Amino acid sequence: MSQSAEAFAEWIAPARSALLIVDMQVDFALADGALGRAGVDLSAVPEALRQAGRLARAARSAGATVVFVGLRTTPETDSPAWAERSRRLGEVESEGLCRCGEAGAAFVGPTPADGDFVVVKTRYSAFHNTDLESRLRAAGVDTLVICGLTTECCVDAAARDAFQRDFHVFVAGDACAAYQPDIHQAALRSLELNCAILAASDAIVTAWERSPHAGQKAALARS
Repeated sequence: MSQSAEAFAEWIAPARSALLIVDMQVDFALADGALGRAGVDLSAVPEALRQAGRLARAARSAGATVVFVGLRTTPETDSPAWAERSRRLGEVESEGLCRCGEAGAAFVGPTPADGDFVVVKTRYSAFHNTDLESRLRAAGVDTLVICGLTTECCVDAAARDAFQRDFHVFVAGDACAAYQPDIHQAALRSLELNCAILAASDAIVTAWERSPHAGQKAALARS
C-alpha cells in the first residue's frame, strides 16, 4: 500500500471495524481433523493461526469488534448440489465437515472470548443465511478485516459478499492460508483486484495499537 500509516489507521479505526476470523476449526486446520486425516498438506496453517491470534488480541485491546465464523453442519444441512458435483466429478464422497457437537467443529488458534460475536454458517459465505450483517450494522461497523481458512474458498466468499454489501474490506493475507501456496497467492491477487485491500498483520496490529480511537467502543460499553 502506498497510503500513509495515518490514513491506514483511520481506515481500520477500531470504532468502525470488525475482525472476521473465518473457519479456523479442527477439521480444516489440524492433523487429527477431517482434512488432515485425508492427507491434505496443512503446513501453511500454523502461521496463519498464529497471526490470527495476534490480530484477535490487538482487536480486543483496541476495542474493535471480533467475530468468529464457524461452519456447523448436520446431514440435513449438507448441500445436495455439493454432493452431486462430487458425484459428477467422480470424487469419493467425503465425511461431513465440522459436524455439530463433534470435535472437528471446534475453533483452534484464536478462540472466542467474552464479548466476541460467534456466527454459525452452513455454506461458504459468512453472510449466507446468517445474521452477520445486521449484527455488524448494529455495532456501528462498516469495515471488515478478514482472515482465516481457506483463502480461495470461505475467506474469498466472505470478502466478496461483504464488499457487495458495501462494507470496506481488508484481508490480512499472512493470517490466511490455503493448502497450496499458488492457490493462496492467486486468491489474494484476485481479491485485491476486485474487492479488498491487502494488509500484513504487522501493519494492522500497529494501526490498532496506535489508533487515537483505540478503546472507544470499550469505554462506551462501560459507560
